Amino acid sequence: MTSNQQPPVAMLLAAGFGKRMRPLTDYTPKPLIPVLGKPLIEYAIERLAGAGVKKVVINLAHLGSQIRDHLGSGDDWGVEIQYSEEHDPLETAGGITKALPLLGSEPFLVVNGDVWCDFDFSGWIANPLAASVPGRLLMVPNPPHNPEGDFGIENGLLSGTAKPRFTFAGISYLRPEILTSYPNARERYGLGEVFAHNEDKMQAEVYEGDWCDVGTPERLNNLEERLRAE
Repeated sequence: MTSNQQPPVAMLLAAGFGKRMRPLTDYTPKPLIPVLGKPLIEYAIERLAGAGVKKVVINLAHLGSQIRDHLGSGDDWGVEIQYSEEHDPLETAGGITKALPLLGSEPFLVVNGDVWCDFDFSGWIANPLAASVPGRLLMVPNPPHNPEGDFGIENGLLSGTAKPRFTFAGISYLRPEILTSYPNARERYGLGEVFAHNEDKMQAEVYEGDWCDVGTPERLNNLEERLRAE
């Protein structure tokens, strides 16, 4: 990042129902489920703030008032938090599209609110997207729950055909245009189809560090056991 360049805004996706985490998510939104006593979403905010991010946008739907009440304005982490309200969850792409007025016209980071990862965002912030690149994805080796993966990588670009395939980590760096120019945009839709539409254009890299999609109570327990052992 050059001296006159502002750090990117980040968006945390936190609107989902977390149905696979029931009964934990019947009364607690998944991003607030604790990992070693700390709500999952706080880990992401801390890493973003540590990398220099100053503004975070969070979309809210299921039990969203609890997230707003817990995080507030973001002062505890030295960031400004703004919220994008959804009556019903709009899925990943729909939620980001609704939040675009808060995200601005420059590339922004996106982090799934149910992902735990020790990825350092500083490298991405220091290496911003070129004008011709619609986005950058973080990929991870395929976990047991997604053995076939999502995409391959060829010459540093996302590929639908290259092997081996990897799993999308739920972490990306996107230009607003990847959504505003998507020909099949609608109120409720997912990022997967947007990424597939931009194969061979988006940057992609594999991360070998610690990552967990905290999608089930079993994965939550496994993550806590692993972190306690470190």
